[in-house]
Amino acid sequence: MVRQNVGEDQAGQCTWSFEGRAKRCSCKFSVCVIDIDLPSNDSQAKYPDLISSVKQTLTTLRKNGAQITVVTARGILLVTVMSSAPEILDVKFTDGSTFRASESFIRKWLHDALGWSRRKETQAAQKVPEDADDQCERLFLRKAYVMKKEDLLAVLFVNSDQTQTVFAPGDKMTWTEAEEKQVVIHGGDEKRAFTLMVSVGSDGTVLPMQAIYAGKTSRSCPSPNSPHYQDLINAGFLLEESGTATYWSNHKTMHSFVDKILAPYFNRRKDELGLHPSHKALWNIDVWLVHQSAEFKDWMHDAHPSIMLNYVPSGCTGKFQPCDVGVQRPLKLSLKRSYHKDVVAELLGQMKANTPVVHLDTRIGTLRDRSTRWIWNAFNAINNETLVKKVCFIKLQ
Repeated sequence: MVRQNVGEDQAGQCTWSFEGRAKRCSCKFSVCVIDIDLPSNDSQAKYPDLISSVKQTLTTLRKNGAQITVVTARGILLVTVMSSAPEILDVKFTDGSTFRASESFIRKWLHDALGWSRRKETQAAQKVPEDADDQCERLFLRKAYVMKKEDLLAVLFVNSDQTQTVFAPGDKMTWTEAEEKQVVIHGGDEKRAFTLMVSVGSDGTVLPMQAIYAGKTSRSCPSPNSPHYQDLINAGFLLEESGTATYWSNHKTMHSFVDKILAPYFNRRKDELGLHPSHKALWNIDVWLVHQSAEFKDWMHDAHPSIMLNYVPSGCTGKFQPCDVGVQRPLKLSLKRSYHKDVVAELLGQMKANTPVVHLDTRIGTLRDRSTRWIWNAFNAINNETLVKKVCFIKLQ
Protein backbone atom coordinates (compact mmCIF):
# COMPACT_ATOMS: atom_id res chain seq x y z
CA MET A 1 0.00 0.00 0.00
CA VAL A 2 0.96 3.63 -0.29
CA ARG A 3 0.75 6.40 2.25
CA GLN A 4 -0.43 9.77 1.12
CA ASN A 5 -1.98 13.01 2.26
CA VAL A 6 -4.37 15.05 0.14
CA GLY A 7 -4.99 18.66 1.10
CA GLU A 8 -7.65 21.05 -0.20
CA ASP A 9 -7.48 24.18 -2.27
CA GLN A 10 -10.73 26.02 -3.05
CA ALA A 11 -9.34 27.04 -6.41
CA GLY A 12 -8.64 23.41 -7.28
CA GLN A 13 -5.01 24.02 -8.18
CA CYS A 14 -2.22 21.62 -7.30
CA THR A 15 0.80 22.67 -5.26
CA TRP A 16 3.34 20.26 -3.88
CA SER A 17 4.97 20.17 -0.47
CA PHE A 18 6.72 17.60 1.67
CA GLU A 19 5.73 16.54 5.16
CA GLY A 20 8.27 14.17 6.59
CA ARG A 21 8.50 11.27 4.18
CA ALA A 22 5.22 12.09 2.46
CA LYS A 23 4.82 14.08 -0.74
CA ARG A 24 1.72 16.21 -0.40
CA CYS A 25 -0.66 17.78 -2.93
CA SER A 26 -3.09 20.54 -2.02
CA CYS A 27 -5.56 19.63 -4.78
CA LYS A 28 -9.08 19.13 -3.40
CA PHE A 29 -9.78 16.25 -5.75
CA SER A 30 -9.08 12.91 -4.13
CA VAL A 31 -8.32 11.29 -7.49
CA CYS A 32 -5.26 13.50 -7.80
CA VAL A 33 -3.37 10.89 -5.84
CA ILE A 34 0.26 11.20 -5.01
CA ASP A 35 3.16 8.82 -5.13
CA ILE A 36 4.63 8.35 -1.68
CA ASP A 37 7.67 6.27 -0.84
CA LEU A 38 6.81 2.66 -1.55
CA PRO A 39 7.29 0.18 1.30
CA SER A 40 8.77 -3.24 0.85
CA ASN A 41 6.79 -6.30 -0.13
CA ASP A 42 6.17 -7.10 3.54
CA SER A 43 2.65 -5.66 3.29
CA GLN A 44 1.81 -7.99 0.44
CA ALA A 45 3.35 -10.96 2.24
CA LYS A 46 1.02 -10.34 5.20
CA TYR A 47 -2.08 -10.56 3.01
CA PRO A 48 -1.46 -13.30 0.42
CA ASP A 49 -5.15 -14.19 0.05
CA LEU A 50 -6.06 -10.56 -0.58
CA ILE A 51 -3.39 -10.16 -3.24
CA SER A 52 -4.38 -13.47 -4.84
CA SER A 53 -8.02 -12.35 -4.97
CA VAL A 54 -7.12 -9.08 -6.68
CA LYS A 55 -4.96 -10.89 -9.22
CA GLN A 56 -7.70 -13.40 -9.96
CA THR A 57 -10.32 -10.69 -10.45
CA LEU A 58 -8.13 -8.65 -12.80
CA THR A 59 -7.09 -11.72 -14.78
CA THR A 60 -10.71 -12.86 -15.17
CA LEU A 61 -11.80 -9.45 -16.38
CA ARG A 62 -9.02 -9.38 -18.97
CA LYS A 63 -9.87 -12.87 -20.20
CA ASN A 64 -13.39 -11.60 -20.82
CA GLY A 65 -12.01 -8.71 -22.86
CA ALA A 66 -12.62 -5.96 -20.30
CA GLN A 67 -10.50 -2.84 -20.46
CA ILE A 68 -8.31 -2.54 -17.37
CA THR A 69 -7.38 1.05 -16.62
CA VAL A 70 -5.56 2.32 -13.55
CA VAL A 71 -8.91 3.59 -12.24
CA THR A 72 -10.49 0.15 -12.67
CA ALA A 73 -7.56 -1.67 -11.06
CA ARG A 74 -7.49 0.80 -8.18
CA GLY A 75 -11.20 0.30 -7.59
CA ILE A 76 -10.82 -3.48 -7.55
CA LEU A 77 -7.93 -3.29 -5.11
CA LEU A 78 -9.75 -0.94 -2.73
CA VAL A 79 -12.96 -3.00 -2.88
CA THR A 80 -11.01 -6.15 -2.04
CA VAL A 81 -9.30 -4.41 0.87
CA MET A 82 -12.63 -3.09 2.15
CA SER A 83 -14.12 -6.58 1.96
CA SER A 84 -11.25 -8.74 3.15
CA ALA A 85 -8.97 -6.58 5.26
CA PRO A 86 -10.58 -3.20 6.07
CA GLU A 87 -8.17 -2.71 8.97
CA ILE A 88 -5.54 -1.75 6.41
CA LEU A 89 -7.41 1.49 5.77
CA ASP A 90 -7.44 2.37 9.47
CA VAL A 91 -3.70 2.16 10.03
CA LYS A 92 -2.22 5.58 10.74
CA PHE A 93 1.36 6.66 10.59
CA THR A 94 3.14 9.22 12.75
CA ASP A 95 2.39 11.99 10.27
CA GLY A 96 -1.34 11.19 10.38
CA SER A 97 -1.49 9.72 6.89
CA THR A 98 -3.39 6.51 6.12
CA PHE A 99 -3.15 3.68 3.63
CA ARG A 100 -4.32 4.39 0.10
CA ALA A 101 -3.51 3.01 -3.32
CA SER A 102 -2.12 5.80 -5.47
CA GLU A 103 -2.25 5.56 -9.23
CA SER A 104 1.54 5.37 -9.43
CA PHE A 105 1.48 2.47 -6.96
CA ILE A 106 -1.16 0.67 -9.03
CA ARG A 107 0.94 1.04 -12.18
CA LYS A 108 4.00 -0.34 -10.46
CA TRP A 109 2.05 -3.17 -8.87
CA LEU A 110 0.42 -4.20 -12.16
CA HIS A 111 3.84 -4.26 -13.78
CA ASP A 112 5.76 -6.01 -10.99
CA ALA A 113 3.17 -8.37 -9.51
CA LEU A 114 1.35 -9.38 -12.69
CA GLY A 115 3.95 -8.70 -15.34
CA TRP A 116 1.42 -6.53 -17.17
CA SER A 117 2.03 -3.49 -19.32
CA ARG A 118 -0.07 -0.90 -21.09
CA ARG A 119 -0.80 -1.86 -24.68
CA LYS A 120 -1.56 0.17 -27.79
CA GLU A 121 0.43 3.10 -29.11
CA THR A 122 -0.64 6.58 -28.10
CA GLN A 123 -1.11 9.42 -30.59
CA ALA A 124 0.83 12.67 -30.69
CA ALA A 125 -0.95 15.75 -29.45
CA GLN A 126 -1.86 18.61 -31.75
CA LYS A 127 1.15 20.72 -32.60
CA VAL A 128 1.27 24.26 -31.26
CA PRO A 129 2.10 26.71 -34.08
CA GLU A 130 5.49 28.42 -33.93
CA ASP A 131 3.85 31.85 -33.87
CA ALA A 132 1.28 30.88 -31.21
CA ASP A 133 2.27 33.74 -28.91
CA ASP A 134 1.90 36.27 -31.72
CA GLN A 135 -1.48 34.87 -32.72
CA CYS A 136 -2.71 34.98 -29.14
CA GLU A 137 -1.46 38.54 -28.71
CA ARG A 138 -3.30 39.69 -31.84
CA LEU A 139 -6.44 37.92 -30.63
CA PHE A 140 -6.10 39.64 -27.27
CA LEU A 141 -5.82 43.07 -28.89
CA ARG A 142 -8.80 42.44 -31.17
CA LYS A 143 -10.83 41.31 -28.18
CA ALA A 144 -9.83 44.34 -26.14
CA TYR A 145 -10.84 46.63 -29.01
CA VAL A 146 -14.26 44.99 -29.41
CA MET A 147 -14.91 45.11 -25.67
CA LYS A 148 -14.07 48.78 -25.51
CA LYS A 149 -16.06 49.63 -28.61
CA GLU A 150 -19.17 47.68 -27.60
CA ASP A 151 -18.93 48.50 -23.88
CA LEU A 152 -18.93 44.83 -22.95
CA LEU A 153 -19.30 43.78 -19.33
CA ALA A 154 -17.76 40.65 -17.83
CA VAL A 155 -21.13 38.89 -17.69
CA LEU A 156 -21.45 39.25 -21.47
CA PHE A 157 -18.23 37.44 -22.31
CA VAL A 158 -18.58 33.64 -22.40
CA ASN A 159 -16.07 30.96 -23.33
CA SER A 160 -17.27 27.49 -24.42
CA ASP A 161 -15.32 24.33 -25.02
CA GLN A 162 -16.46 20.88 -26.13
CA THR A 163 -14.73 17.87 -24.66
CA GLN A 164 -14.97 14.16 -25.36
CA THR A 165 -16.06 12.32 -22.23
CA VAL A 166 -15.45 8.58 -22.34
CA PHE A 167 -17.70 6.29 -20.34
CA ALA A 168 -14.66 4.45 -18.99
CA PRO A 169 -11.86 7.01 -18.36
CA GLY A 170 -8.66 5.98 -20.10
CA ASP A 171 -7.00 6.26 -23.49
CA LYS A 172 -8.27 3.17 -25.33
CA MET A 173 -5.41 1.23 -23.77
CA THR A 174 -5.51 -1.56 -21.22
CA TRP A 175 -3.22 -3.24 -18.76
CA THR A 176 -2.68 -6.85 -19.81
CA GLU A 177 0.02 -9.49 -20.07
CA ALA A 178 3.15 -8.05 -21.63
CA GLU A 179 3.50 -10.98 -24.04
CA GLU A 180 -0.14 -11.09 -25.11
CA LYS A 181 -0.25 -10.96 -28.93
CA GLN A 182 -3.92 -10.21 -29.48
CA VAL A 183 -5.21 -7.42 -27.23
CA VAL A 184 -9.00 -7.44 -27.29
CA ILE A 185 -11.05 -4.75 -25.52
CA HIS A 186 -14.79 -5.37 -25.58
CA GLY A 187 -16.71 -2.13 -25.77
CA GLY A 188 -13.57 -0.12 -26.43
CA ASP A 189 -14.76 1.48 -29.63
CA GLU A 190 -14.84 5.26 -29.99
CA LYS A 191 -18.64 5.44 -29.83
CA ARG A 192 -18.58 4.71 -26.10
CA ALA A 193 -18.35 8.35 -25.14
CA PHE A 194 -20.34 11.56 -25.20
CA THR A 195 -19.57 15.21 -25.85
CA LEU A 196 -19.84 17.71 -23.04
CA MET A 197 -20.11 21.43 -23.81
CA VAL A 198 -18.71 23.48 -20.93
CA SER A 199 -19.21 27.25 -20.78
CA VAL A 200 -18.03 29.88 -18.31
CA GLY A 201 -18.49 33.63 -18.06
CA SER A 202 -15.69 36.07 -17.39
CA ASP A 203 -17.47 37.11 -14.19
CA GLY A 204 -17.06 33.59 -12.77
CA THR A 205 -20.43 32.15 -13.81
CA VAL A 206 -20.64 28.52 -14.93
CA LEU A 207 -23.42 28.06 -17.46
CA PRO A 208 -25.58 24.91 -17.74
CA MET A 209 -23.87 22.22 -19.82
CA GLN A 210 -24.94 20.39 -22.94
CA ALA A 211 -24.32 16.64 -23.16
CA ILE A 212 -24.53 15.02 -26.60
CA TYR A 213 -24.98 11.27 -26.97
CA ALA A 214 -24.61 9.17 -30.13
CA GLY A 215 -27.97 8.17 -31.59
CA LYS A 216 -30.96 9.37 -33.57
CA THR A 217 -33.75 9.27 -30.96
CA SER A 218 -34.29 10.30 -27.36
CA ARG A 219 -33.76 6.65 -26.37
CA SER A 220 -30.06 7.31 -26.94
CA CYS A 221 -30.06 9.72 -23.99
CA PRO A 222 -29.99 8.92 -20.26
CA SER A 223 -33.20 7.66 -18.70
CA PRO A 224 -35.31 10.17 -16.73
CA ASN A 225 -34.83 7.79 -13.80
CA SER A 226 -31.04 8.10 -13.87
CA PRO A 227 -29.37 9.75 -10.83
CA HIS A 228 -29.60 13.56 -10.69
CA TYR A 229 -31.43 13.64 -14.03
CA GLN A 230 -34.08 16.01 -12.71
CA ASP A 231 -31.44 18.18 -11.03
CA LEU A 232 -29.78 18.64 -14.41
CA ILE A 233 -33.04 19.46 -16.19
CA ASN A 234 -34.08 21.92 -13.48
CA ALA A 235 -30.70 23.65 -13.76
CA GLY A 236 -31.17 24.12 -17.51
CA PHE A 237 -28.86 21.38 -18.78
CA LEU A 238 -29.43 19.81 -22.19
CA LEU A 239 -29.17 16.03 -22.60
CA GLU A 240 -29.57 15.46 -26.31
CA GLU A 241 -29.05 12.88 -29.02
CA SER A 242 -26.72 13.90 -31.84
CA GLY A 243 -29.07 12.70 -34.54
CA THR A 244 -26.19 10.75 -36.07
CA ALA A 245 -24.15 7.63 -35.36
CA THR A 246 -21.48 9.70 -33.57
CA TYR A 247 -21.51 11.73 -30.37
CA TRP A 248 -19.86 14.77 -31.94
CA SER A 249 -21.64 18.10 -31.99
CA ASN A 250 -23.09 19.28 -35.28
CA HIS A 251 -25.14 22.18 -36.61
CA LYS A 252 -28.33 20.84 -35.04
CA THR A 253 -26.83 20.52 -31.56
CA MET A 254 -24.98 23.84 -31.85
CA HIS A 255 -28.24 25.60 -32.73
CA SER A 256 -29.88 23.93 -29.74
CA PHE A 257 -27.08 25.06 -27.40
CA VAL A 258 -27.26 28.68 -28.55
CA ASP A 259 -31.08 28.81 -28.56
CA LYS A 260 -31.62 27.12 -25.19
CA ILE A 261 -28.54 27.94 -23.10
CA LEU A 262 -26.30 30.71 -24.45
CA ALA A 263 -28.84 33.24 -25.80
CA PRO A 264 -31.18 32.93 -22.78
CA TYR A 265 -28.20 33.46 -20.48
CA PHE A 266 -27.14 36.65 -22.29
CA ASN A 267 -30.74 37.93 -22.45
CA ARG A 268 -31.26 37.30 -18.73
CA ARG A 269 -28.06 39.12 -17.77
CA LYS A 270 -28.89 42.07 -20.05
CA ASP A 271 -32.32 42.32 -18.44
CA GLU A 272 -30.75 42.27 -14.96
CA LEU A 273 -28.40 45.09 -15.97
CA GLY A 274 -31.11 47.12 -17.69
CA LEU A 275 -29.41 46.79 -21.07
CA HIS A 276 -31.18 46.78 -24.42
CA PRO A 277 -31.65 43.30 -25.95
CA SER A 278 -29.51 44.39 -28.92
CA HIS A 279 -26.51 45.11 -26.67
CA LYS A 280 -23.57 43.09 -27.95
CA ALA A 281 -22.17 39.98 -26.24
CA LEU A 282 -19.00 38.03 -27.06
CA TRP A 283 -18.74 34.25 -27.43
CA ASN A 284 -15.28 32.67 -27.41
CA ILE A 285 -15.02 29.26 -29.17
CA ASP A 286 -12.40 27.24 -31.02
CA VAL A 287 -11.99 26.91 -34.80
CA TRP A 288 -13.67 23.55 -35.14
CA LEU A 289 -15.11 22.85 -38.59
CA VAL A 290 -18.75 23.39 -37.60
CA HIS A 291 -17.99 26.55 -35.59
CA GLN A 292 -16.28 28.37 -38.44
CA SER A 293 -18.49 27.11 -41.26
CA ALA A 294 -20.32 29.68 -43.36
CA GLU A 295 -23.59 27.93 -42.55
CA PHE A 296 -23.16 28.40 -38.81
CA LYS A 297 -21.89 31.97 -39.12
CA ASP A 298 -24.83 32.93 -41.33
CA TRP A 299 -27.29 31.31 -38.91
CA MET A 300 -25.76 33.17 -35.94
CA HIS A 301 -25.90 36.45 -37.85
CA ASP A 302 -29.60 36.00 -38.69
CA ALA A 303 -30.88 34.30 -35.52
CA HIS A 304 -28.67 35.95 -32.88
CA PRO A 305 -27.16 39.16 -34.32
CA SER A 306 -26.20 40.51 -30.88
CA ILE A 307 -23.80 37.60 -30.20
CA MET A 308 -20.37 38.17 -31.71
CA LEU A 309 -18.14 35.17 -32.46
CA ASN A 310 -14.53 35.13 -31.39
CA TYR A 311 -12.29 32.23 -32.44
CA VAL A 312 -9.26 30.85 -30.61
CA PRO A 313 -6.48 30.22 -33.18
CA SER A 314 -5.91 26.64 -34.26
CA GLY A 315 -3.52 24.79 -31.96
CA CYS A 316 -3.70 27.53 -29.32
CA THR A 317 -6.58 26.32 -27.15
CA GLY A 318 -4.11 25.05 -24.55
CA LYS A 319 -2.64 28.56 -24.30
CA PHE A 320 -5.53 30.96 -24.78
CA GLN A 321 -8.87 29.28 -24.13
CA PRO A 322 -9.98 29.62 -20.48
CA CYS A 323 -12.03 26.40 -20.39
CA ASP A 324 -9.18 24.37 -21.83
CA VAL A 325 -6.49 26.06 -19.75
CA GLY A 326 -7.99 25.73 -16.29
CA VAL A 327 -11.55 24.39 -16.18
CA GLN A 328 -11.31 21.09 -18.02
CA ARG A 329 -8.76 19.62 -15.63
CA PRO A 330 -10.87 19.76 -12.44
CA LEU A 331 -13.91 18.83 -14.54
CA LYS A 332 -12.27 15.66 -15.86
CA LEU A 333 -10.84 14.81 -12.46
CA SER A 334 -14.36 14.93 -11.04
CA LEU A 335 -15.70 12.76 -13.88
CA LYS A 336 -12.92 10.27 -13.22
CA ARG A 337 -13.65 10.29 -9.51
CA SER A 338 -17.34 9.57 -10.11
CA TYR A 339 -16.51 6.67 -12.42
CA HIS A 340 -14.17 5.28 -9.78
CA LYS A 341 -16.95 5.41 -7.18
CA ASP A 342 -19.23 3.47 -9.52
CA VAL A 343 -16.56 0.79 -10.04
CA VAL A 344 -16.07 0.44 -6.28
CA ALA A 345 -19.81 0.36 -5.54
CA GLU A 346 -20.53 -2.22 -8.24
CA LEU A 347 -17.74 -4.59 -7.28
CA LEU A 348 -18.37 -4.19 -3.55
CA GLY A 349 -22.03 -5.07 -4.08
CA GLN A 350 -21.09 -8.22 -5.98
CA MET A 351 -18.61 -9.28 -3.31
CA LYS A 352 -21.15 -8.74 -0.53
CA ALA A 353 -23.59 -10.87 -2.51
CA ASN A 354 -20.91 -13.58 -2.84
CA THR A 355 -21.04 -13.45 -6.63
CA PRO A 356 -18.84 -16.32 -7.90
CA VAL A 357 -17.19 -14.25 -10.65
CA VAL A 358 -17.21 -10.46 -10.35
CA HIS A 359 -17.58 -8.41 -13.47
CA LEU A 360 -18.07 -4.81 -14.56
CA ASP A 361 -21.28 -3.82 -16.33
CA THR A 362 -19.97 -2.09 -19.46
CA ARG A 363 -23.28 -1.96 -21.32
CA ILE A 364 -23.71 1.41 -23.00
CA GLY A 365 -27.16 1.90 -21.47
CA THR A 366 -25.86 1.39 -17.94
CA LEU A 367 -22.91 3.73 -18.40
CA ARG A 368 -25.07 6.35 -20.10
CA ASP A 369 -27.49 6.43 -17.18
CA ARG A 370 -24.61 6.73 -14.74
CA SER A 371 -23.24 9.72 -16.66
CA THR A 372 -25.92 12.05 -15.28
CA ARG A 373 -24.42 11.72 -11.81
CA TRP A 374 -20.94 12.28 -13.21
CA ILE A 375 -22.05 15.47 -14.97
CA TRP A 376 -23.87 16.82 -11.93
CA ASN A 377 -20.88 16.17 -9.68
CA ALA A 378 -18.51 17.73 -12.23
CA PHE A 379 -20.67 20.83 -12.50
CA ASN A 380 -20.61 21.29 -8.74
CA ALA A 381 -16.84 20.74 -8.72
CA ILE A 382 -16.18 23.65 -11.11
CA ASN A 383 -19.07 25.90 -10.12
CA ASN A 384 -16.70 28.08 -8.15
CA GLU A 385 -16.40 31.78 -8.98
CA THR A 386 -12.81 31.97 -7.72
CA LEU A 387 -11.73 29.03 -9.85
CA VAL A 388 -13.37 30.38 -13.01
CA LYS A 389 -12.03 33.91 -12.57
CA LYS A 390 -8.57 32.50 -12.06
CA VAL A 391 -8.55 31.09 -15.60
CA CYS A 392 -10.52 33.85 -17.33
CA PHE A 393 -7.49 35.81 -18.44
CA ILE A 394 -9.51 38.95 -19.11
CA LYS A 395 -11.47 40.24 -16.14
CA LEU A 396 -13.61 43.29 -16.84
CA GLN A 397 -14.68 45.61 -14.06
